[in-house]
Amino acid sequence: MKSVLLIGLGRFGRHIAMQLSQLGHEIMAVDWNEERVDKALPFVTNAQIGDSTNAEFLRSLGIGNYDICFVTIGGSFQNSLETTSLLKELGAKLVISRAERDVQEKFLLRNGADKVVYPEKQVAKWASIRYTDDHILDYMEVDASHAIFEVEVPEEWVGKTVGELDIRKRYNINILAVKNEGEFGIAISPDTYFEEHNKLLVLGEYRALQKCFRI
Repeated sequence: MKSVLLIGLGRFGRHIAMQLSQLGHEIMAVDWNEERVDKALPFVTNAQIGDSTNAEFLRSLGIGNYDICFVTIGGSFQNSLETTSLLKELGAKLVISRAERDVQEKFLLRNGADKVVYPEKQVAKWASIRYTDDHILDYMEVDASHAIFEVEVPEEWVGKTVGELDIRKRYNINILAVKNEGEFGIAISPDTYFEEHNKLLVLGEYRALQKCFRI
């Protein structure tokens, strides 16, 4: 369980709060808007109404006590930037800020953000990859050049084993798990056998994955 400070309770911030709550983390939520604070109360441990660009207000929250500080302010990049900078000045261990444009990402990283999330861009990339090929069932970016795909087992692999196909050497990808009847098996060995209705979790470089699965 981690202690999290969440600043900004618009739609994105509220969804972050909901997910953090489901994961069992302690959440202090902050927004200047009382109505948004009220809507988030079911999902957070504590909440305060306040101005996150005010250094004294932030100092009163004990910034150094939080494991993670999320800045999910929308609509006012100036406020987001000021809040991000102040958090770092006040001793925040890890600041993750939201960007809505490429240029905002650069400014946030230069002014205190340790990491930047760019929801619209990230979801657009996920959706364009996920829904433009019938073989892809899910997708997760690992870094700029690697990804994990959930894919249908290729027809030509059915009835063969990992060892027979020599997958890692031949395709330069890793099979992380085989899904059968809704359950993932992660004990992958050269004897792992592929059946017609299997789904695979595969890790590799984009180019290798695209070539292997004809994406």
